[in-house]
Amino acid sequence: MSKIKDIDIFEIGEIGGNSGSPWSSLLLILRLTTDDGYTGYGEAPTELMAMPVYEELKEISKIFQGKEVTEIQRNLSEAYKHEYWLPISMEATAALSAFEMASWDITGKIYGIPLYNVFGGVYNKEVRAYANGWYPDSIEPGDFVKNAEKTIKMGFSALKFDPFGDAFDYLGSEHVRHAVDIVSAIKKNFSNIDIMIECHGRFNANSAIRAGKAMEAFNPLFIEEPVHPDQMEGLYRFKNEVKIPVALGERVLNRNIFLEYMKNHLVDVIQPDIANFTGLMEAKSAAQMAQSFGMEVAFHNAYGPIQNAATLNIDFTLTNFLIQESFERFWPDWKLNLIKKSNFRLENGYFKIVDKIPGLGIVINEKILEEYTIKTMSPFNSDEPGWVIKGTFKFKR
Repeated sequence: MSKIKDIDIFEIGEIGGNSGSPWSSLLLILRLTTDDGYTGYGEAPTELMAMPVYEELKEISKIFQGKEVTEIQRNLSEAYKHEYWLPISMEATAALSAFEMASWDITGKIYGIPLYNVFGGVYNKEVRAYANGWYPDSIEPGDFVKNAEKTIKMGFSALKFDPFGDAFDYLGSEHVRHAVDIVSAIKKNFSNIDIMIECHGRFNANSAIRAGKAMEAFNPLFIEEPVHPDQMEGLYRFKNEVKIPVALGERVLNRNIFLEYMKNHLVDVIQPDIANFTGLMEAKSAAQMAQSFGMEVAFHNAYGPIQNAATLNIDFTLTNFLIQESFERFWPDWKLNLIKKSNFRLENGYFKIVDKIPGLGIVINEKILEEYTIKTMSPFNSDEPGWVIKGTFKFKR
């Protein structure tokens, strides 16, 4: 028996650094230690909610304290019983995801097995990645082309980006033309790459349809979150009008909610986020459910290296895997240095398994937990929402 003895929560980060991803300039790291000496790590997203998620981690701690760490399903069910807002609260699902992740990390270590073998074994010999975070300060087509060239030289053959500048809710004809110029320039210069169009869930249906129809000629692999996430009728309209696969899911918090999107044919590629979806088991379950609908999986993966490792452990097991979001090449040094050793290596645009470290397959550099301790909310910029790539929420008329 391995009971959870110590629960430590770390907020780490670097405010004012050079990261192009303001929403992930902070990380919330959970460390569980059992009474027989095993240690496991989890990660919860901050997403402009660092302090609320931090406090929810403390609330969930009351449920997990003293529990048998390997009884993961039992402990999750206990949390579901006590946490009234769990099905629809990002704070609750994010906190529970960290506990689930850390519990699996320890369970893998107890049995001496990497988690990709726990969740069905390796199916994909390598995992294709697409680059995100590669285009900070890109406004004009030439800016995007210059940054794309650097990124493609790193080995990536797929790029995701948001070409819509500072448009929000309404997308006018000038913004549409500018977006077309950006995407056209990238496709003209790099005809062999796959592209994905990011909308960040910020358009009304009329505007999203205009954007989608303008992008059809470029044959994107998918268009992501084209309408506001609470406008289901708008998504119906978009799906009926635009012939590009729709990807969404980073703001869907469990598989039961996903079922409504699937059975109503509102999504083609699901993108759950293992760090706010209550963890690996729920993510694997959603992927299997998507397979029943003939859909593929491309997990959202925009925060830190513990989330990245958890996500890759599931990716390698999926028969309906499509492609994996990766910010890794654009992380600041402190985030890169959080991991001393990993089962996974990104080479020429693909993740490969290079070791068999048990659990999540990572070795944490605890000096980073100490040196980069911080206690604050995510940075706020009144001129640019925190969810965009830094320096891109602009439009030159």
